[in-house]
Amino acid sequence: MYKSSLLFLLSLFICLEGCIKPESTPESDRVKTGAEVVLEQHLDELEGKRVGLVMNPTSRVNGTHMLDTLLSLKVNITALFAAEHGFRGDAGAGEVIENGVDQETGLPVHSLYGSTKKPTAAMLENVDVILFDLPDVGSRFYTYSSTMGYVLEAVTEHDKEMWILDRPNPLGGDYVSGWVLRDEFVSFVGKYPIPINYGMTMGELAQMAVGEEWLELDKESQLKIIKAEGWERWMKWPDTELEWIAPSPNLPTFTHAFIYPATVIFEGTNISEGRGTDDPFLTIGAPTFEFNETELSEIEQKHKVVVDSISFTPRSIPGKAISPKHEGERCQGLRIRFPNGYGNINTVELGLDLLQFVESHTRDFEINAFANKLYGIDIQTIIEQGEEFPSWKDEVAAFKEKRSAYLLY
Repeated sequence: MYKSSLLFLLSLFICLEGCIKPESTPESDRVKTGAEVVLEQHLDELEGKRVGLVMNPTSRVNGTHMLDTLLSLKVNITALFAAEHGFRGDAGAGEVIENGVDQETGLPVHSLYGSTKKPTAAMLENVDVILFDLPDVGSRFYTYSSTMGYVLEAVTEHDKEMWILDRPNPLGGDYVSGWVLRDEFVSFVGKYPIPINYGMTMGELAQMAVGEEWLELDKESQLKIIKAEGWERWMKWPDTELEWIAPSPNLPTFTHAFIYPATVIFEGTNISEGRGTDDPFLTIGAPTFEFNETELSEIEQKHKVVVDSISFTPRSIPGKAISPKHEGERCQGLRIRFPNGYGNINTVELGLDLLQFVESHTRDFEINAFANKLYGIDIQTIIEQGEEFPSWKDEVAAFKEKRSAYLLY
């Protein structure tokens, strides 16, 4: 009897050890986007509703686009909405998106990046709820956050619902830097009075835009945030272990998105920002840019980066760079690398140092008014007059205090 009982207890122990999962597992700890969460927890709430999608190629779960997944689950998808770069992501920066039909599903595609940026009553006629899943790269001038605001205004006006399928901010939730956008420079590349890098998710930003009355809303919005799971504010994208899917053709890797706040300012100059090369935004230069490599050491030491001297020739790349600056011309330039990781690098400060360096080493340097829209202050005058950049310390501190009421993570 004693021997039988001992064998029973031993077999029970083996079974328990092999069958019972620990309280915390890699599966439960991993980061999940709002898209994954909606599939796991909220599909029943879409039953009987006509659903519109504001998405692009990043809207994937387990390698499959959300459109295809939702259709396979019998969700009634009635309309698709295309922001900059298109629903399938095959349009270059600034290319007008036309209304049309999705070739794979036959669903209507309504353009939100052309003459119409805000959904019309006709576009929303056969829609009850919009699922919004566009990537936030954490920089104010990335146009998807402006599209979010216009969609929210439209669905509120026409008594529709909007669900934001939230996802991590790739640059992290603690990184806030740069000037708050001045009113005179509000545009589609800067819709809200927030710093250049604002450290919020799209869902958090939407709540703040509503709460601070930055949007034209005549009634209470039917806004629902499907939170991501497992994300913490200190995490940059590599820390999430999520796959990087290019949110636009010129941000093919996280490294390109990381440098984007620094070198996008060159879009407002006659200097190439690397469009038409294999490394846009990591590459800058011009035919009349001349310098001594030893002069780069100060920037490298200050920002803990490596800046290589290179030459390159921009070329047209369909769907990525049509007629880029200095097309076909040999340019002298710089390429930025991060061999020691991303650390606490302030990319806005890096961008300003690069801007001043290039300006002082280019014979025919020009900066235009678009730069003001990008960085949110009259940076054109500051550069042309040789003035010092004003501090953003106080305005960033005030913004961080104000945003605290809207943080979800």
